[in-house]
Amino acid sequence: MRMDKDTFREILDSILRNRSRSLLTGFGVFWGVFMLMLLIGGGQGLKQLLQNNFEGFAQNTCIVFAGNTSKPFKGFKKGRRWSLTYDDVDRLRNIVPELETITPSVSLWGRSVTRDEYTYGKAVVKGIRADYRNIEAPKLMYGRFLNDADDLQERKVCVIGKGVYASLFPEGGDPCGKPLRIDGSYYTVVGVDWKEGGGIQINGNASDQVIIPIRQACRAYNLGNVIHMLCFTAKEGVTMSDITPRVREVISRAHYIDPTDEQAMFLLNTQLMFGLVDNLFRGVNFLVWLIGLGTLLAGAIGVSNIMMVSVRERTTEIGIRRAIGATPRMILGQIISESIVLTLAAGLLGIVVSVGILAMVELAMTQDGILKAAFQVPFGAAVAAALLLTVLGVLAGLAPSLRAMGIKPVDAMRDE
Repeated sequence: MRMDKDTFREILDSILRNRSRSLLTGFGVFWGVFMLMLLIGGGQGLKQLLQNNFEGFAQNTCIVFAGNTSKPFKGFKKGRRWSLTYDDVDRLRNIVPELETITPSVSLWGRSVTRDEYTYGKAVVKGIRADYRNIEAPKLMYGRFLNDADDLQERKVCVIGKGVYASLFPEGGDPCGKPLRIDGSYYTVVGVDWKEGGGIQINGNASDQVIIPIRQACRAYNLGNVIHMLCFTAKEGVTMSDITPRVREVISRAHYIDPTDEQAMFLLNTQLMFGLVDNLFRGVNFLVWLIGLGTLLAGAIGVSNIMMVSVRERTTEIGIRRAIGATPRMILGQIISESIVLTLAAGLLGIVVSVGILAMVELAMTQDGILKAAFQVPFGAAVAAALLLTVLGVLAGLAPSLRAMGIKPVDAMRDE
């Protein structure tokens, strides 16, 4: 539908003559678009904030903990305490080929770490292997992570967390190569893991951790063959939920535990957690669009009603235009164009204002120059909203324009 300068001037003149109604109608469309964009951008930001808690953590991971048995089994009474062992790693690798990374871990809480006159008394000493980074990826600020040689040679090296680094090295700088005393034994710092504390915490806050090779940890703390936790990931294309029953059976059989005793062995399937989050925000997005579309539809109905009133008040004008040669198509084009301009102007203003408010929210969420989450309206969502506003503008102006086309010059003069 082509719009020349004269037609556009007439549309603006009509909107200005009925500015009180136009403002009221435009506010309805503005509010609908504003709320829709605000909810979409806010939902995106909240989703990113939640995903930040899982940053660096493998989505197809399962974590096994030992508990107390709640059922008797093969002569053993319920309430028995048992422990995972290093042998369980080889058992799972040999019997469950669908597993990719299988790595053990030990954790010791409330340990004292000292450097010169500085002491950190709430550290979590965590013994792991190099392949643990496939479960929980480190975010290194300095140095490196543990490697296979560190574990095989039982080297006295460590990777410290952000909180430990801040307490023991208040002067800042690269701490790699400097010694720390952990419970009476000296270790050399080889890296600093800068992950924030929070989110998924496996046996302690990442900020409080001092990571050492697991063989060295077992020797230093006389753990023998005992491990505290077993983590594993599934190979690509394998659903973790399909293989966890076999994992439970393999470990239960080796430790004389009833495979149906869920309290004796805790399996944390992170794949289910990530799926739950995805489903949650899928439902939130559906509700956001449902509410937004409902508000937009209400605004479009308001536009249609205002245009009907405008056509009724302009009966004489339309009749005169018909009398001097205006075709029904010209009348149709002007009314629909007026509806589109009114709807688009209010809607685009709603998009601009909502984007501005979301930008201020982003500034409030920025800490130490780092943006915690992007509260932004996706470009595709803004384009979709603009196209939808155009369609709603056409539909809103359709009924008034059909009524205007039905006005006859003689009837218009009689109405005057």
